[in-house]
Amino acid sequence: MGKCKCIVCDCNIIHADNVENAKNKVQDDDTLLEMADFYKALSDSTRIKIINALSVQELCVCDICTLLNMTKSAVSHQLTNLKELKLVKGEKKGKEVWYSLADDHVREVFAVTLEHVKENV
Repeated sequence: MGKCKCIVCDCNIIHADNVENAKNKVQDDDTLLEMADFYKALSDSTRIKIINALSVQELCVCDICTLLNMTKSAVSHQLTNLKELKLVKGEKKGKEVWYSLADDHVREVFAVTLEHVKENV
């Protein structure tokens, strides 16, 4: 096995001004935990497929089931998770519930992530 080509700091100098500056600007733990939950939601392939579909247009559960070749209960379960995390929203229209992305932030995160992945392929 070859040697690790890791970049390691060989000094013991603390740059107090940099530490203090970062300390004043980093997010609190609760906010970072919410962000981690957001990314956990996107780490499931079924949920990301649903986000992908809803980034194209609003769809009802039956449409999503057909598109993803999944059962209604499986899709409904994932939509419930996505709704709890405020990534999608549902609107009842008669007997149907139509789903869409919760807001443009979700669409933007998906689009930026997709762009990043496609750049690195």
